Formats: sequence, structure tokens, C-alpha cells
Amino acid sequence: MKVQGDGLLLVRHPDRVAALPAPWPEARMHEEILIELKMPGDHLDFPAVERALLRRQARQVQRAERAEREETSARVWLGQEPLWLVAPHVPDWLRAQRALVAIGTACYRVEPSPFPFLWIAANDLPLRDELVPFLVARSGRALDEFARWVAPRMPLAWVLGMVRFTAMSATVREELLWWVGKGEDPEVKAREREILQALLGANPDVQQKLVEKGIEKGIEKGIEKGRLAEARSALRRVLAQRQLALTPEEDARVEGCAELDVLERWLERAVTADTAADALT
Repeated sequence: MKVQGDGLLLVRHPDRVAALPAPWPEARMHEEILIELKMPGDHLDFPAVERALLRRQARQVQRAERAEREETSARVWLGQEPLWLVAPHVPDWLRAQRALVAIGTACYRVEPSPFPFLWIAANDLPLRDELVPFLVARSGRALDEFARWVAPRMPLAWVLGMVRFTAMSATVREELLWWVGKGEDPEVKAREREILQALLGANPDVQQKLVEKGIEKGIEKGIEKGRLAEARSALRRVLAQRQLALTPEEDARVEGCAELDVLERWLERAVTADTAADALT
């Protein structure tokens, strides 16, 4: 059976992490660090942490065996593999059983431990670009806050990956998808057309029917309709989240709106409006 952690942090330039926020300065004295990433919904009980410790021990053995095979007079490794466990929060049972020594905001050295063992509480980390690899483990409102903050900072593919793999709220997921879709970047639009064309290419029967009906040339129009539908859905969701009910007439107005810039304006107003009617002005 193969036993391994979520990833390895390889430290190539230890001098460059000294000025970064915690936990980065702790990496200076190591060549590599085993990373265990506990996402929202993952177990944080005693057995889960023991399994993480087992994976760290497995990596310890791998490094020791490799050093033995490659041993020379100049190279002998007798160290201890560090473990950084990143999770939304610190569980109560860990606080009760172990000593947690703060080394920075939301970063703790777990003691006693025969090897360097850090616990990083992602929900309480500051929103900083250098900490994005740890902030992805946030949960609940803290994850929503991070998602809104990080989306403009990262490439489109990264943002879409976050939408796909993290447990952000449905409201924020709608907001991000709407935000991605409203962009005017020609490269993004070209990518949308490529994706749709690839899907059609994978389904020749569907493509032939579209050609026969003269629909294929309306691909871009279909994309625009999709953006309108996403904007309407995001608007309704934000209003519902804020408990601002649409009257039947107002809902029909939203459904009948075919101007993306108008829907975007309504969505922006819905965040602070006192009533649904105010949002649709």
C-alpha cells in the first residue's frame, strides 16, 4: 500500500522566505516539508491526525532509505521530516492534549513533538497573496471572504478550479461565475468558443443537427444568452439571500431584461439595496 501526504514543499531559496508572513519563515531550516491539507468536511479528529503523522513517518523512512543508498562521505541525512498540517481551524481536542506555541497569526508549533510539527488555521490567516496556498483550506464565511478577495488576483483557470473544488456557498459560487462570464477579454471569449466547438466536435450527431437547422452560426448568441441567464440567476440569489422578495411584476421584469449591463447594475445595487424595488432602479 502506498502511503503519502498531500504534497511536498521543496525549499530551494531559504533566504527568500525570511521576510514573508508566518508560517513561511519556519521553512528556512528545511530542504522539504510534508504538507497535509484538510479541506472543509475532512475529518479533524484524533485518528485523522494520527494518519497524517503516519504519512509523515512514511516519508521520513523514504528519505532515510534514499540517503542510505546515496550515502557518501559528504552526504548523510539524519534529520526529521517536518509536517505542516493546514486546516480551517484548530480542533478543541488538540488544544486540550497538546501545547500550541504561536509563531505568528493562526500558525502554531505543536509540542511536544520529536519533529517540526506546525498547525496552520486557515480561517484565521490574514488575506495576503503570499498565503494563498494555505487560505484555500478555509471554510464557511471565511472561505467566501477569501473567494471574493482572491478571484481578481488569480488566472481564470485557477478561479474556475477553486469554484469546482472548494465548498464555498452557492451565492458566492454564482457571483464568481457571473464575474468570470462578464469579462470582455478577447482571449477569454475565444476560449469559450473553443470549448463549445470542442464539445460539438465530440458529438457529431448534435453538430449535424445544428448545421441542418442553421443554428451553428448562432453559437456566440447562445453564449450571450447563457451570460444573461447567469446574471439573472445571480441577481435572484443575492436578493433571496438578503431576504428581499421580488413581486411577480419585478420578477417578470428581471426575466424580460435582455441587456447584460442593466442586469449587472441591478446585481451591484442588490448588495446594498433596502428593497428589491430599489435594486431594480
